[in-house]
Amino acid sequence: MERPWYAHYDEGVPREVDYPEVPLYELMRRTAEANPEKQALDFMGRRMSYGRLWEETRRFARALQDLGVQPGDRVAIMLPNAPQFIIAFYGALLAGAVAVNTNPLYTPRELSHQLRDSGAETLVILDLLWPRYAEVADEVPVKRVITTGLQDYLPFPKNWLFPLKAKKEGRWVNLPRDPKRHDWKRLLQAPPSPKEHPIQTDDLALLQYTGGTTGVSKGAMLTHRNLISNVYQVDAWEPGQVWKNGVMLSVIPFFHVYGMTVSMNYSVMRGMKMVLLPRFEIAEVVAAIEKHRVTHFPGVPTMYVAFNTFPGIENRNIRTIKVCLSGAAPLPVEVATKFEELTGAKLVEGYGLTEAAPVTHCNPLYGERKVGSIGLPFPSVDAFCADPEGKPLPPGEVGELVVKGPNVMKGYWNRPEETAQTLKDGWLFTGDVARMDEEGYFYIVDRKKDMIIAGGYNIYPREVEEVLYQHPAVKEAAVVGVPDAYRGETVKAFVVLKEGYADEVSEEDLRAFAKERLAAYKVPKLWEFRDDLPKTAVGKILRRMLRKEEEEKQR
Repeated sequence: MERPWYAHYDEGVPREVDYPEVPLYELMRRTAEANPEKQALDFMGRRMSYGRLWEETRRFARALQDLGVQPGDRVAIMLPNAPQFIIAFYGALLAGAVAVNTNPLYTPRELSHQLRDSGAETLVILDLLWPRYAEVADEVPVKRVITTGLQDYLPFPKNWLFPLKAKKEGRWVNLPRDPKRHDWKRLLQAPPSPKEHPIQTDDLALLQYTGGTTGVSKGAMLTHRNLISNVYQVDAWEPGQVWKNGVMLSVIPFFHVYGMTVSMNYSVMRGMKMVLLPRFEIAEVVAAIEKHRVTHFPGVPTMYVAFNTFPGIENRNIRTIKVCLSGAAPLPVEVATKFEELTGAKLVEGYGLTEAAPVTHCNPLYGERKVGSIGLPFPSVDAFCADPEGKPLPPGEVGELVVKGPNVMKGYWNRPEETAQTLKDGWLFTGDVARMDEEGYFYIVDRKKDMIIAGGYNIYPREVEEVLYQHPAVKEAAVVGVPDAYRGETVKAFVVLKEGYADEVSEEDLRAFAKERLAAYKVPKLWEFRDDLPKTAVGKILRRMLRKEEEEKQR
């Protein structure tokens, strides 16, 4: 197949990426052995070297084996960004197990589904979240629970660190005596000598559950090769060794595959210092950037919106930032432009999905970046836009985005029919509607299930949202189709205004602004101003929840 995107790669970016055929945990071993004294992380002032991090990882792996964890067993990890997450994840792989990333914000119902679906017999959980597990303990296959808390790495934990408070009478939760429960600190007294089982790179390493924004959450089976190849693809996209002496702001959640690959695994591979923040609070983020002289700040558009609009940001010491990759949701052009003006950094939009570990496309850091484009396919990634029969379309034609590469999953856990629908001859059918231009730049038009059909017209929410973001008063915007007896669906816009604009901008102002830039049938007929919009844990706006609210109103 023709690959016009090669001509637009930055100088030094290879067409194919070389990655080692080793288990993922070898990334940490190699870094620790080469630079044992180098600082690996800073967690609220608690520092740890790569040598110490690798030692604790080995101790945890041995502890899992001593508890009876066997190769291939699933180990669910329900933790925020903290040293324990890194140790538990790499330790589980070193023990021969399969990690199952579990969102700390899950409700008991969601937790139950994931534990039952994955068959996880081991759960590593923040002590504050024990009540969530306790509600479903009798209906899940868990045989052992490992609890850990802030106090394990912070001498004086602060209550405000987590929104996940589960206190009793003003104190931290008193964990019950339970034969299934094991204490983190006691387990880490195990010797750093796990039994290393033979692992092939196509062996399963991670069950990463999709966010469930378009249906029932299901586990994408990601192998050691999938994860390690994507780390090397990310690395290859950043020519010039910007990573040397790099400092990674790790606020994007590790339990999301985007944060895991671009923030955690990439840092470990290149021996960068990770500044761990367990939740996104813009004041804490700005302070961390200044204090640690952060060079890498991967995030999502809502984070950069908050950054750009933070009071006094123009006077803060933020120009140490060099590279930022935005993912998980479309990056409005106005947001990227403002961020680059403030920091002097390169902020580029990438694209990926859970099933591809996750990044498949990105705009060049130094070359041409086209407005509204997700950029070019990564090294070793092939891509095309498919017609309804799955055949490639010529440049400019709109169809389903299809990708292939070493980072594409093996399939969905215990879902052969859905796997067959999504994976065909190694090609991953993403479910996203896209087009490719003559130079190989791709543009996401929208998700197939998000498309609005109003009066026979196809309307893609992203296009309308891009226009709304151009208005100087708009901080966030989401567009959905709501039921309409006459047109089938009609377009509704949900808007969050920037501070100070509440009494200055009206629905009529925004409608007139949109009319100048969109065909009449695309202009929202309904408008709603809000203080905030529903989002996933990584900040992706949930159109699905907004649609559901509208449907319930009409019942």
